[in-house]
Amino acid sequence: MSCSSKIFLFFLSFLLIHPLESVPSIIPLNGSCTDKCGNIVLKYPFGSGFGCGHPAFSRFIKCTISGVLQFSTTSGIYTISSLDYSTNTFVLTDPFMSTCSSMQNSGSFTLDHDDSSSTPFSIMKQNMFVLLGCSTTSAVFDPKQDLCDSGSGSNVCRGMYSCKGVTGIGLEPNDPISTCCVYDPPVPVGSGYGLNLPRLQCSSYSSIYGFGGDEGDPMKWEFGISLQYNNSYYVDESCKNCEDSGGFCGFSGADESFACICRNGVNITINCYGRGYALSGTWRHKIQTGMSIGGILFFWMMMLFI
Repeated sequence: MSCSSKIFLFFLSFLLIHPLESVPSIIPLNGSCTDKCGNIVLKYPFGSGFGCGHPAFSRFIKCTISGVLQFSTTSGIYTISSLDYSTNTFVLTDPFMSTCSSMQNSGSFTLDHDDSSSTPFSIMKQNMFVLLGCSTTSAVFDPKQDLCDSGSGSNVCRGMYSCKGVTGIGLEPNDPISTCCVYDPPVPVGSGYGLNLPRLQCSSYSSIYGFGGDEGDPMKWEFGISLQYNNSYYVDESCKNCEDSGGFCGFSGADESFACICRNGVNITINCYGRGYALSGTWRHKIQTGMSIGGILFFWMMMLFI
């Protein structure tokens, strides 16, 4: 064999021995989806941002850079304070909503966007909206409308008005509850819920989803807006296969078709085995080792025939 042929074989064997070290990786290191946002674990159909999780959820939910899981509607941006996958529920916190310890003028609350059929979320039936500091001419006090719960709702109003926080809306503790209403809307609570405080002539609202085991002590009540999501957004075989490979279930393209998003940001249609995160970790090491051994064997076999 000529000298030039020997040199060619040497360089060929070198490339086989060092196939992955000789070429820089062009795969991005950081993924676009995460499995946690702050201290909240994220599972399908939830996702950390656009393209992660189910597209119907991604329009409403995102994780901020500071690790806060947020829920957006036309009325504002709210923090998701807790998430329970066993009951398909989560709780929103409105920073302008009144509680027993602090009351202030509130904005309105709207659950969904323009098309109510586009949201998989609905307000839990046990959630109570309490309107505070309402004008006596408000429509909620119209006896023909019957919009206020005059039974157990009266006890809730007395509890709220016993709080020192009522001074924040210009009232004194234990003021008459004639300006308070536990709002009972004429339509069933569902995905089309909207609470328009200016139209209702009320200065603030509170939302209670539980009494903390003590209905007589408003300081123990659980304040927040409890939502439930449709359980039809289940994990199918494609998503399960993606998650088993270490990827995140998401979507891509104009048609929002399914995509498996690997931990380094690579989007594929099946799973992350041998691709993405796996290739940058232990699978990469195994492939590199296998090719290196193969390169050595190839080199020595060629030398025997020289």
